[in-house]
Amino acid sequence: MTQKKLAGAGLRDQVAGKTAICTVAAHDHSGLTYYGYNVEDLAEHCKFEEVAYLLFNGELPNRQQLQAYQAKLQGLRDLPRPLKEVLERIPADAHPMDVLRTGVSMLGNLETEKDFSTQREHADRLLAVLPSIVTYWYRYSHDTVRLDIDTDADSIGGHFLHMLHGQAPSALHEQVMHVSLILYAEHEFNASTFTARVCASTLSDFHSCIAGAIGSLRGPLHGGANEAAMAMIENWQSPIEAEAELMAKLKRKEKIMGFGHAVYRDSDPRNGIIKKWSKKLAEEVGDTQLYPVSVRCEEVMWREKKLFCNADFFHASTYHFMGIPTALFTPIFVMSRISGWAAHIFEQRADNRIIRPNAEYIGPAVRTVLPIDQR
Repeated sequence: MTQKKLAGAGLRDQVAGKTAICTVAAHDHSGLTYYGYNVEDLAEHCKFEEVAYLLFNGELPNRQQLQAYQAKLQGLRDLPRPLKEVLERIPADAHPMDVLRTGVSMLGNLETEKDFSTQREHADRLLAVLPSIVTYWYRYSHDTVRLDIDTDADSIGGHFLHMLHGQAPSALHEQVMHVSLILYAEHEFNASTFTARVCASTLSDFHSCIAGAIGSLRGPLHGGANEAAMAMIENWQSPIEAEAELMAKLKRKEKIMGFGHAVYRDSDPRNGIIKKWSKKLAEEVGDTQLYPVSVRCEEVMWREKKLFCNADFFHASTYHFMGIPTALFTPIFVMSRISGWAAHIFEQRADNRIIRPNAEYIGPAVRTVLPIDQR
């Protein structure tokens, strides 16, 4: 009998399928591309809506296509009354990721995908409406405000900040949101994307695939690192204190969130990009604590463990400087990654075979069932 080669723990280094959408660490365990474009170039030159268009279509839009797409998304932001009623029943202490999961599921009941020919329309709808779902719930449950979803913002990030703060964001903040959403948009077969593809492979509906992906992203080992990083760094008043406390954590062998990555070996290409914007925002608000603390943490973790910051670590201070509550950090990830999830659902459905791996059995040998009185 031929022994099957077993996958590594967590399916590490196993190829589980083909994709034309994204490469992660393809060249010397570094780099990130979306349809062949380096994420650095996209973050420098594009708006998030351009990147969402790219992920859905395989090509960047021209100016007319972008304007038409932004106008389309603006027209898809509103929430059905039954969905608002559901959101108003969710308590303020609920996890915002659970709110998003519930919102997507409810929308699936109201706007059900009847067949796959409408998948792009459902993708656009969710891309447009996710910021409305989480901010409507947040403002109602925390401030008893029934939010007016209609804003003048032509960008998803600007729309989110306007709803959250009740006023249009500055040009700087809107630009930072574009960059952040681009960096989080897609990352190959990560846990949540693979969940979406597994669900899609069963020919399930679009909303079920996205709800499943949200459930995977909710886990602290995948999407919650920016929240965990914020919870850590906000307690330290200076770089000196940060280094002392971090060294103590390392001595106790505690896991430090926001460092290292399952695929990248030496650096996460997204970190350097968002770190620059975090510094700009720190200078804008006159911060002399959070950014220096973050930099010292980066230095200590590399010096002691050769662990680099991943995309989440400097996102924590970036979001904080824009006045975003920590509880909403991971939902922003969802607002972005819906574009990558949708692209993978399209790709899976286009050439589908149900994803059903084997397992190595490690249980008891074959046994005989004895009569109950003889057990």
